[in-house]
Amino acid sequence: MDKNQALNLIAKRLRIHSLKMTTEAGSGHPTTCLSMAEIASCLFFDEMRYNIQDPFDWNNDEFVLSKGHAAPLLWACYAEAGIVPFENLMNLRKISSPLEGHPTPRMEWVKSATGSLGQGLSIGVGIAAAIQMAAIDRRVYVVMGDGECAEGSTWEAANSAADLGLANLCTVVDINRLSQSGPTMHGHDIRAYSVKFRAFGWETIEIDGHDVSQILGAFKKAKSSEKPVAILARTLKGKGVSFLEDKNGWHGKPLKDDDLKKALEEIGPMPDIQSKQYVNKPDKVTAPEWRKEFDFEITEYQKNTASRRGYGNALKSLGKVNEAVVCIDGDVKNSTYAEDFFEAFPERSIQSYIAEQNMIGMGIGMAIKGYIPFMATFSAFLGRAHDQIRMAAYSMSNIKLAGSHAGISIGADGPSQMGLEDLAIFSPIPGCVVFYPCDAPSAEACVKTMAEHQGMVYIRTTRPATPVIYKEDDSFPVGGSKVIKQSSQDKALVVAAGITVFEALKAYQELKQNGIEIRIMDAYCVKPIDRVDLIKHAEQAGRKVVVVEDHYPSGGLGCAVIQALPVKTKIIHLAVKSLPRSGKPEELLDKYGISAQHIIKAVEQVQ
Repeated sequence: MDKNQALNLIAKRLRIHSLKMTTEAGSGHPTTCLSMAEIASCLFFDEMRYNIQDPFDWNNDEFVLSKGHAAPLLWACYAEAGIVPFENLMNLRKISSPLEGHPTPRMEWVKSATGSLGQGLSIGVGIAAAIQMAAIDRRVYVVMGDGECAEGSTWEAANSAADLGLANLCTVVDINRLSQSGPTMHGHDIRAYSVKFRAFGWETIEIDGHDVSQILGAFKKAKSSEKPVAILARTLKGKGVSFLEDKNGWHGKPLKDDDLKKALEEIGPMPDIQSKQYVNKPDKVTAPEWRKEFDFEITEYQKNTASRRGYGNALKSLGKVNEAVVCIDGDVKNSTYAEDFFEAFPERSIQSYIAEQNMIGMGIGMAIKGYIPFMATFSAFLGRAHDQIRMAAYSMSNIKLAGSHAGISIGADGPSQMGLEDLAIFSPIPGCVVFYPCDAPSAEACVKTMAEHQGMVYIRTTRPATPVIYKEDDSFPVGGSKVIKQSSQDKALVVAAGITVFEALKAYQELKQNGIEIRIMDAYCVKPIDRVDLIKHAEQAGRKVVVVEDHYPSGGLGCAVIQALPVKTKIIHLAVKSLPRSGKPEELLDKYGISAQHIIKAVEQVQ
């Protein structure tokens, strides 16, 4: 049996599996699986090299299914390769099964969750960049749908891939013409896709996506390119079943039993072929060996310093002791001070430019290969990448994010630049730790903790220089807090973080002069909040609490404190409660109710 015949037979097996699985599950997307059956057959059983015993083997080529709704076909490929038992395919979408409706890393061969369209190419860019950084001769394959080519993040990724010269990246666009609700923007106009990818600096190859010989020829040609390659495959949605083929209205609809019977009769019997024998085992490469240390000396500060400066100092120090640390910048490295890392370690630094969605996607990709990516931009702009952040959590990704210039304390730049929603973005993200240090030493210590922690972490930093109140040997673990003022006579507990810690200290001094003692807690870890110490200190302060934060009222520090404390605690929540405007930082803090004077009034009111 020649190669082409074998791959066509495997494609038929993949179609049959996909149809049966989705009918058994009673849900799923069989028609999008049918359109890419030949593409998948050629990829998994001829083109890619991988060790079926180890999904994390550096010798493997990497695969990303960006069109995640084609998950049944992916599971079928893994079954045919000998990775998943065939009988497990019928557990598709069951609560006990890792074979979910869209891919997630609960199935260990899936390195990133997909299904929110337009993100797979960015992840592929990150993986390819990581492989390139490690000087490893391996390739990355991304299969996309044509519908997700309407997403801007796709083109952010395409731009970045060309800029980084990722000749080891190949994407196949399954151009089956039909999206969820109707035809795609370009239908079967393959030339339109080619013009776009070429404009972004890619080489393109146009093929019939159901012709195995053309698919194999395209993969062979792609390997000789010095650019990233987009293989543009014209396909038919529902290919192989006449009443589904190129028909609108079948997206996300499994076949009923009667229709399944008709479809299987049309496709024909399950071919008798051992697909596993066609898996190409990889040759050996030299995997990178990194010193993964996290301990470094905190800078000794002699004057007022912004916490963002502490972030930059820590990042550079961390880079010296940990070779897995990489930095991705969103064109703000001179403001976040990530430029120090760029200057010290240019080989581990990537400029994403003003493309925050792609920045996060690249970080997810680099983390897949074991790097520890730190990414920074202004906190206000991370909202652009909320979906990528959300999907990073579902990918169980070890990414680290920094948002600087948070809150109204940035001053005259105005509301468009003020991150006042970022805590509400990150706090609901499953497993995400949220830090908000108030000074440079605590920011450095938090960065150290971020690197040590396995999982997503967000650190919020401020623009203005602030006093230094912590020492170089203070520790800032996940879930901790610091009580910086307390006595046995405290009349209230003031909970603050970041810039408002210093407003609370000003209020402390004035109240003390008037004979009123207050306790001040620096809740540097907003999530998980230090519930045990919070309850203890609130109790000792008479169950009277004032929370003050440079953030909108919803989803930030106040919400975390209110949820943690007993119902009978009396709480006043100071936050930015209206749309801010430009002004001096001290003017804005006072105008929007989070200055020392407002804290004093709140302490008086809570009595």
